[in-house]
Amino acid sequence: MPLSLLPSFLLYCYVGAITPGPANLCSLSTALRYGRGLALRQWRGLFVGFSVISMAAVAVTFLLGTLLNPYVGYLSWLGAAYLLWMAWHTFRSSSGPEGQEAAQPSFLTGLLVQLTNVKIMVFCLMALASYVLPYNRSFWALLAVGLFLPFTGPVANLAWLFAGAALQKLFANHRRAVDAVMAAALALCAVSLVWPH
Repeated sequence: MPLSLLPSFLLYCYVGAITPGPANLCSLSTALRYGRGLALRQWRGLFVGFSVISMAAVAVTFLLGTLLNPYVGYLSWLGAAYLLWMAWHTFRSSSGPEGQEAAQPSFLTGLLVQLTNVKIMVFCLMALASYVLPYNRSFWALLAVGLFLPFTGPVANLAWLFAGAALQKLFANHRRAVDAVMAAALALCAVSLVWPH
């Protein structure tokens, strides 16, 4: 990647990492419900899951090269459907009885959220296909960017996690409204994945 593209790449990473998505909203929601300690345990799984997806994107991008581009659109639709499912689940989570809480968050739940997070799949594939492949088809160049990417999304997850921990008391008093806002944010993410720009 030419140095002139570095600011654009870093802006892409920042926007992709900080905008609401399954992992960010999961971090926020977990911190709101359970506090910082359990949310950090889950975050470790988010980080590992992001790293696995990033390395898989390096392998797929290297093996398929430009043949991958036509399929990114299909992944976007699949990701939008997944985000809508998560939005519905988030919205309904506060309508059940208080005693019916989900299992406590863990490393495994964080890992599973990331391994099924189509937003980061598309994010990693597009970063590699748009910023590396047109300029360098070397496996090492793809790997270097792939190793950098896990330090974008999971760092943003931490920002959402600490925001959730700080707002935990507010959530306890307004759980239904907060769940509705998070569900709406997920639905907006789904629309933005497939809506023509």
